[in-house]
Amino acid sequence: MFNTLMEKEAAQTPNVIEKQIIANQPLVEKIGHKLRDMAPKVVMMIGRGSSDHAGVFGKYLIEIEAGVPVSSAAPSVASVYGKTLKLEGAVVIVISQSGRSPDILAQAKMAKEAGAYCIALVNDEASPLQDIVDDFVPLKAGDEISVAATKSYLATLSALVHIVANWTQNESLLQSLNELPSALNAIIDSPTQLQPTEFANIKNMVVLARGLGFSISKEMALKLKEVCAIHAESFSSAEFLHGPVTLVEQGLVILDCSVEDETKESHQQQIAEVKKRGAQVISLNQQGIKVHPRLAPFLVLQRFYLDVAKVALSRGFNPDEPKGLKKVTRTL
Repeated sequence: MFNTLMEKEAAQTPNVIEKQIIANQPLVEKIGHKLRDMAPKVVMMIGRGSSDHAGVFGKYLIEIEAGVPVSSAAPSVASVYGKTLKLEGAVVIVISQSGRSPDILAQAKMAKEAGAYCIALVNDEASPLQDIVDDFVPLKAGDEISVAATKSYLATLSALVHIVANWTQNESLLQSLNELPSALNAIIDSPTQLQPTEFANIKNMVVLARGLGFSISKEMALKLKEVCAIHAESFSSAEFLHGPVTLVEQGLVILDCSVEDETKESHQQQIAEVKKRGAQVISLNQQGIKVHPRLAPFLVLQRFYLDVAKVALSRGFNPDEPKGLKKVTRTL
């Protein structure tokens, strides 16, 4: 049973992605053709908050599948410093739920004027970004009332996969994307993994993952802060061993975000190492549900969204209305 808007909206994700793929297929095919003709040497991601974390997913996905290096934009370069980058021949992907934050708009406008091919992934189809970029890809997530983004975030990831699969003409990935809604429904129906009792006295924790999983671990850490008031930080499990692992001796709790892709073996070795050092580890995984390895993070994050809302309630917080946060954040 779902008791919050956060859970109800997260559970709409399979239907959202199914409809998104159908609605956007002609547009995404056109974008894929443009990208093949253009053969860009670099891609830049623009986003804040959850959208920036989606950009990290895009970085791994594009670098793995298309072999093109991807960087993350610093929006204040345009909005605060008033500077222009050399972006002739580059691809810029703007990610936003509302597409209305002044710094995101300024960076997108600068990128377009600097000669980049600009693509926007936005949920609000009335966003002013539509008049700035070359191609506007609607996320089709519908209204999202809960302040905590869930279905719109996962819809952003599916839009990125849709674009990259068409760009690289990866038929296997395209077919798997069409099958993703069924796998998401299966993980929704699977048992709860994060038990509220495990989080009762936690004030600080670390979320560990590798590769594509690292991108969703950043989103998990953000949600633990937003809806549970837990100070959580995300690390690549490999990076964590380069210094921060010393924190384990202070009784640190670790959320193990395990995805079934090429990183699984090395990640589990690193989790075994932190356990050996005495860390308390809470695990989150795919529950044996098989998908294309590029889509594995979707299942883990889908389960997390449902479980973390219950954790928030158990700690006395309303995950739909975190204190001090608004649905649309406007920064300069």
